[in-house]
Amino acid sequence: MAQPSGGREGASEGGGGGRPRRGLVPPPAGQGGAALPQPSRAAGKESRLLAAERREPRLAKTSRAAPPPWLPGWALAGPGAPRPPRLGLPEPRPPQPMRGRLAPSNGSQVPARLRSGRNQTKIARPKPSPKRVRALSGAATPRARGRPGADRPRGGRSPRPFSRGRSGAGRASGRAAASTSVPAVPGGSAMRGPRGAAGRGGARAALALLLAAALAPRPARPHPQCLDFKPPFRPPRGLAFCRRYAEFGCCDPRRDSALLQRFYRLSARLDGHSYAACAGHLQDLLCQECSPYAAHSYDAEDPSTPVRTIPGLCQDYCTQVWQNCRSIFRLLSADRELIALENNMAKLCRYLTLEDTDYCFPHLLANQNLNQNLGLVTADAEGCLQLCLVEVANGLRNPVAMVHANDGTHRFFIAEQVGLVWTYLPDGSRLEKPFLNVSEAVLTSPWEGDERGFLGIVFHPKFKFNGKVYVYYSVEVGYEERIRISEFRISPTDMNALDHNSERIILEIEEPASNHNGGELLFGDDEYLYIFTGDGGMAGDPFGTFGNAQNKSALLGKVLRIDVNNNDRGPLYRIPPDNPFVHDPTARPEVYAYGVRNMWRCSFDRGDPHTKEGKGRLFCGDVGQNKYEEIDIVEKGKNYGWRAREGFSCYDKKLCANSSMDDVLPIYAYPHKMGKSVTGGYVYRGCESPNLNGLYIFGDFMSGRLMSLKEDHATGEWQYSEICMGTGQTCMFPGLINNYYQYIISFAEDEAGELYFMSTGVPSATAPNGVVYKVVDTSRRAPPGKCRVEPSPVKVKSKRIPFVPKEKFIMQAPIPQPRLETTTEAPWGGRPDLRTPTTAAPSGRTAKPRKGAEKRGQRKKKKPRNGAVRLMERGRRGRGRGRVEIYIDGEWGTVCDDGWSSAAAAVVCRQLGFPYVERATKKAEFGEGTSLRILLDDVQCSGQERTLLECSHADVGKHNCSHEEDAGVVCSREEVADW
Repeated sequence: MAQPSGGREGASEGGGGGRPRRGLVPPPAGQGGAALPQPSRAAGKESRLLAAERREPRLAKTSRAAPPPWLPGWALAGPGAPRPPRLGLPEPRPPQPMRGRLAPSNGSQVPARLRSGRNQTKIARPKPSPKRVRALSGAATPRARGRPGADRPRGGRSPRPFSRGRSGAGRASGRAAASTSVPAVPGGSAMRGPRGAAGRGGARAALALLLAAALAPRPARPHPQCLDFKPPFRPPRGLAFCRRYAEFGCCDPRRDSALLQRFYRLSARLDGHSYAACAGHLQDLLCQECSPYAAHSYDAEDPSTPVRTIPGLCQDYCTQVWQNCRSIFRLLSADRELIALENNMAKLCRYLTLEDTDYCFPHLLANQNLNQNLGLVTADAEGCLQLCLVEVANGLRNPVAMVHANDGTHRFFIAEQVGLVWTYLPDGSRLEKPFLNVSEAVLTSPWEGDERGFLGIVFHPKFKFNGKVYVYYSVEVGYEERIRISEFRISPTDMNALDHNSERIILEIEEPASNHNGGELLFGDDEYLYIFTGDGGMAGDPFGTFGNAQNKSALLGKVLRIDVNNNDRGPLYRIPPDNPFVHDPTARPEVYAYGVRNMWRCSFDRGDPHTKEGKGRLFCGDVGQNKYEEIDIVEKGKNYGWRAREGFSCYDKKLCANSSMDDVLPIYAYPHKMGKSVTGGYVYRGCESPNLNGLYIFGDFMSGRLMSLKEDHATGEWQYSEICMGTGQTCMFPGLINNYYQYIISFAEDEAGELYFMSTGVPSATAPNGVVYKVVDTSRRAPPGKCRVEPSPVKVKSKRIPFVPKEKFIMQAPIPQPRLETTTEAPWGGRPDLRTPTTAAPSGRTAKPRKGAEKRGQRKKKKPRNGAVRLMERGRRGRGRGRVEIYIDGEWGTVCDDGWSSAAAAVVCRQLGFPYVERATKKAEFGEGTSLRILLDDVQCSGQERTLLECSHADVGKHNCSHEEDAGVVCSREEVADW
């Protein structure tokens, strides 16, 4: 076969005739022995691309196993084709599979741990430069811009006063070198002769070691970000050109096709020899726009520096490209300074080398710290999921509800406790005229923690056609306090206001006390109206023999369901024929479920966007009395236990012992050391944060905790994870913040299913400190265009008030943090309390909170006590069963099963709030705790001790066993019959 003629450029860069040609891939065995010819300028684009695909460079081979499909060099060349030489770097770790959606940053299983505090210093985020605004709007892309040479010193790098999201590994090293003082070696300078020389040699060695330690680069902190300053995504379908990033990156098929077309145009300017040697490098550099770390590679994160026209390269790779393919730099960039340096390898590579060496190409591909758990929800070492927020509205007076009309306009309506409802348009602006104003009728006060007021609002499912809206608020009629459910109609002249003269009172219920007023209104898929009432207030539901909640003839302490459809004539509401007690003469027919204390915020699950799994489930947060808060899934006709139970614990001993109650236990409960007033939330089913799908997110009004539950479909149990505001670089994206006001009042969904919550710094109905936040996951977004909505037009007659965000991003300095135990059981050292409380103050939503507008980012926590125990099963917290781990003198460790008995297991179960032990396990039945030390051995207990440390045992840390003998327990809430 004739050799193609190489041009002058190829001869100068590609070497002599004996140099291996990178563009040639010998055919597999059995398909002929001749190599494919290099394409010439006359060759078609398809043949050139085929050769580039066959030639695409690979990393050094470390295994004979079949290549992973995400490595394009392997995938394109084919498993049977010999692989051309490359850089000799270790093969990169492939991106982690996306099957699991929650993973911690350190790669371990997400444990059910609480998040702890951070020192916080508030700073103002710098304004984006015009370059950033253009990039965000899509007016220009990095590859279309030149690099102004006057903006950078020699080497192409400028000072970065605020380098957003960069690891700073290179800069950190420089700072460390400049600020590190090296201690003198005693006697080193005073020595003479051979001994002095030896001393000076030792001093130099010590200096070298100290300097090496000071200059050692810090591990990179992963912060994936695309050139549009948004998180990466999973493309909706495969990529034809940049296959390395087909599973996760910054290119969709449209952008991938545009890069392919650019590759065609640029490669057409190469002669045959240059094409064979350089097409692969050209493809690599073009595809860095698709890298999950594209913003790092192009220096796009720093508004004070120009965006690179060529991604940041590693020094060795730059040297290799310069030696063989230096002309491709002028193809990729019109930067005059870069072109002027083309013939000076040292200066050119200094200009192109990325200062943060963790992110330079191609070392980035092999950096396990950056590629581990890429695309999964970030979690810290304690398992706290790190999310971010967008400020949506502010200056509100106790925003108690946010709803949408489900009419295609994508407006949302925010209700204040004083009785005002405001209209917000899709662009974030608020209308000056309120949607509803019943402030003169609403009963409330400026007292902090007053539960009365305007509490709920919901639009009829057919609002677009009938214009009906339903509200729930407190009123005073004579000397009676009541809760009122009313119906309004939309104004015939203004689609952004209700007709105040159209009010019809659907239902009124007398309230015997000023607290526990309920307040939720929802429409289900059945188009019936669900009403959630409190038990009437005071403490312990003291009304009647068994309280209002257990009395089915009372409407308080219930979930009610009524039919308000077609009520323009006849009764204002009807009873659904399938209500559970419609034929019970001793019960009100409106009752759907009972035994609730004060359900504050409930929601229907929209179901999985693809499978609709979970659709129609009704989640509620029920505020507790003295010990526990709970999350329930409400079902028709079920009894939710109050006042017999509070969470999993007995509250009224006599009622709790009544086997005829047949009450339903919550899916999750938490003790008052974690929070004292639950605020129910939503199962996330939105589009923008796909990793959050199926996660039930809720909070606590008093403690300000954000929390989440994830259903384990294999066991049916719900796994807890706390939610923290993202630390470090997690929230370093335009428009995001990482803090919120403490008192979490309510949660909401918009018309597209995105999740919001409302909180305030001063929980008074007259204090304008309320803010609405949108929850954002920065680990992965939906593909561009997938979540785009086109709101229906809205006719506006009122003045628009533009939204002006006021909250600031907070830089956080991490400090070592202790952890709280999180469990659905009783707190440490406790057990279910069967005693009936006497004169305890009500703790629903009436407890007076601390004054001040405290921001919540992270919270401080107490250390576990000596002797505290926990159960671990398959790497996560066990629910009443698992390997026993004990906390002694600042560390967790395991217990050896020598002498392990049911009496010792009973001590452990009692510490965790279980009254009974089912069995004591041995031989590491629940796995080996190999990452911990064995702290206790030869434990002998009578069963009456408070902790295992009070039992007889060998000295702490001394043992004659291995982790194959780790002890465990299986606890129980019911007495186990011994047949």
